[in-house]
Amino acid sequence: MADNLPSEFDVIVIGTGLPESVIAAACSRSGQRVLHVDSRSYYGGNWASFSFSGLLSWLKEHQENSEIVSECSVWQEKILENEEAIALSRKDKTIQHVEVFCYASQDLHEDVEEAGALQKNHASVTSANSTEAADFACLPTEDESLSIASCEIPTEQTPRSDPKSALEVNDVKTTGEKENCCDDKTCVPSTSEEETSENVPTAEDTAEQPKKNRITYSQIIKEGRRFNIDLVSKLLYSRGLLIDLLIKSNVSRYAEFKNITRILAFREGRVEQVPCSRADVFNSRQLTMVEKRMLMKFLTFCMDYEEYPDEYKAYEEMAFSEYLKTQKLTPNLQYFVLHSIAMTSETASSTIDGLRATQNFLHCLGRYGNTPFLFPLYGQGELPQCFCRMCAVFGGIYCLRHSVQCLVVDKESGKCKAVIDHFGQRIIAKHFIVEDSYFSENTCSRVQYRQISRAVLITNKSVLKSDSDQQISILTVPAEEPGAFAVRVIELCSSTMTCMKGTYLVHLTCTSSKTAREDLEPVVQKLFIPYTETEIENEEVEKPRLLWALYFNMRDSSDISRNSYNDLPSNVYVCSGPDCGLGNDNAVKQAEAFFQQICPNEDFCPPPPNPEDIILDGDSLQPEASESSAIPEASSETAKESPHLGNTEEPSE
Repeated sequence: MADNLPSEFDVIVIGTGLPESVIAAACSRSGQRVLHVDSRSYYGGNWASFSFSGLLSWLKEHQENSEIVSECSVWQEKILENEEAIALSRKDKTIQHVEVFCYASQDLHEDVEEAGALQKNHASVTSANSTEAADFACLPTEDESLSIASCEIPTEQTPRSDPKSALEVNDVKTTGEKENCCDDKTCVPSTSEEETSENVPTAEDTAEQPKKNRITYSQIIKEGRRFNIDLVSKLLYSRGLLIDLLIKSNVSRYAEFKNITRILAFREGRVEQVPCSRADVFNSRQLTMVEKRMLMKFLTFCMDYEEYPDEYKAYEEMAFSEYLKTQKLTPNLQYFVLHSIAMTSETASSTIDGLRATQNFLHCLGRYGNTPFLFPLYGQGELPQCFCRMCAVFGGIYCLRHSVQCLVVDKESGKCKAVIDHFGQRIIAKHFIVEDSYFSENTCSRVQYRQISRAVLITNKSVLKSDSDQQISILTVPAEEPGAFAVRVIELCSSTMTCMKGTYLVHLTCTSSKTAREDLEPVVQKLFIPYTETEIENEEVEKPRLLWALYFNMRDSSDISRNSYNDLPSNVYVCSGPDCGLGNDNAVKQAEAFFQQICPNEDFCPPPPNPEDIILDGDSLQPEASESSAIPEASSETAKESPHLGNTEEPSE
């Protein structure tokens, strides 16, 4: 039980975001005793994914959290004379300026419930029917089914099939054999329910087919479990640090991925597809033959630009956009390279940064598909849970809804020696990993945080019509005003298991200069139109209709110097929340750096032993065979041919 934990661990990790989860997995894998706790009722922190009703619960919890008044805690009585305490915060101040808008018809009746929802009981129901919550979210609300978790181990929660696959990339719609771990916020599996809700057409589906263009709010509620809405919007570079870590550690067997199918550009008020691979370039109808040759020549140079220093040395201090003007590229090609391949802006990157970004983009092409990017099925929130599961497999203990009141510091040594939780338990450890949001204002008084502007939209069709309705796209909309930032748009279709059929889930992200709505609404207005009853009959409308929108600002605590925090002991390590970047390299680098300090000379997340190589009778172990089978690598040719990559050898029967 959570109120009777062991009194001593090697490592205590507070927060279940991606970097914390990676560190917990690495420490547990290396033999450390790990306690991993989170005061929230769900895994992932600001990296989490929610079903639609789960997101409404999160909005309500955010409002209630902002109203918490700090109280004098009993833990102060447990601090000895030779100790001092670093109090942790009870408020999560990482989310601000939350605004929700519903444009779909709100024909919601009291008896409308989420399809496939777990049966409610007295112990697991949290009501969200308060008038205050309804006013806050600008939406009708419903009863939320919330499973109470304490001291849970995620190995029981995510039963994945096919542990042989090192990295599965699906090009077709997968089955629903996967738990929806967001609505109950504790990743409790319900495989049979998911198979039913994902694969069997319901009466409501059949009834709605004749009026498929009319999506109502009650439909979104009924199909709410088909949504997996990420708080942070990111993609995985196919040769990025996170993909390499997933394959090396064999954690990839807990997840599945899909290719990003299109890279788009927004130019002169229109959305168009960007040719990025060799095949795309030569098949493109947007480019003339001369432009195709220009682009291929420049991209070939970027692949090995370090070998030709004379070509760029004179422009190193220049902005990348200015350097492109000196190359034999038309304005059309300059725009594509700057915004859709290097994914930067006119002033944001130097020539070297732009060339490096372009090289990385090209280096990642072809490993798992036609673009450099992958997206995890069921959302970004799957990734922290995958590493939590690895930690639990090797003995880590997990407790959700478990608050830590303070860190206990020994005055003589200056090191942290223990934590005191909300049960009053004193738990001793050697090392402490704490996510930034848990520190109080006193600890963070000198920290200067940036902010990320986020928007989540539900729309009725894609921003760029194509033959297939199952496109996954990334689009960069350049900033128009000085001081503003480019907006990254990621559009997800229903085959990613993040939204219901007939809708798209659209994520917008940029560095904040104002509130999220002020930063992002101009881009939303360029790409979408609000869904109104008067326009339902108008079939000629080109822009997608906006059904529902959420805006919020999220704290960006990346790249904060440790010295900015007040009086932190040397054995307390601060993990940052999500950054504004597209990839996850920052989280992996941070996790590896902290792990090397905790366990010097240890391998970072080595692969688990092959069951066939576990010796019970004293026979000699063959590490070479184990290594080669546990760390598969796929060539680009193999990647293009098969959606299942890096499969290990199957045992003969």
